Amino acid sequence: MDLTVRRWAGGNRTALLVHGLFSDSASWHRLGPALADRGYTVLAPDLRGHGASPRSRYSPTDWALDLVDTVGDTKIDLAVGHSLGGLALAIAAHALRPSSAVYLDPAWRMTAEQDVRSRGEWTAWLEWTEPAQLRERLGGRWPEADLALRWESLWRMDPAAIPGLATGVGYDHSPESAPWPSLVLGAEGSEYITPVHAGELRARGLAVETVPGSGHSWFREDFTAFLARLDEWRAAS
Repeated sequence: MDLTVRRWAGGNRTALLVHGLFSDSASWHRLGPALADRGYTVLAPDLRGHGASPRSRYSPTDWALDLVDTVGDTKIDLAVGHSLGGLALAIAAHALRPSSAVYLDPAWRMTAEQDVRSRGEWTAWLEWTEPAQLRERLGGRWPEADLALRWESLWRMDPAAIPGLATGVGYDHSPESAPWPSLVLGAEGSEYITPVHAGELRARGLAVETVPGSGHSWFREDFTAFLARLDEWRAAS
């Protein structure tokens, strides 16, 4: 499936940005221009069922294959994926072969219990009637612009994407190796990148860091600090 792609014009290097569940390419409204200023042409697709992209069946494999279909043979110098986007990116990475990959609190593994609980929680979000309910859930660190974009993207998403991810039986799509430099930035107290899981990932060759005080969306909560860490990673990888 060919996805709708938001682009920021830059130099001859290419960056791929993959958003999370309930979001779309607008979630990269700061990172896209920042990377363009750093010499990248930035591609930010709306995943299947999100934003302006088509609706269909949903599964981690489908989201990953869509990335491959959309990006094609483009050389990806830097790939960044958040949550669901990190999951889809990791599955697609062996076809995309990015020069460097950064995963933001990626949803690579959920137990059956987590799966069922998450599905119930996410479905309940669709009963909200005002942005204040979203603010209460996300906390005070999200800037107003990001909160507004998330509220809008929430209602553009196909609700059927929720059971497509949270099927009720759990899953594990964690990378088995790191053929290219790969950085995982986990939230403090992350339900996805637990200390045990982080140890497993490090043993497989991935660099894993827990960001003190961060939530699931550090790149929104403290964009300046996130961008500084990303710049360090780009310089070193």
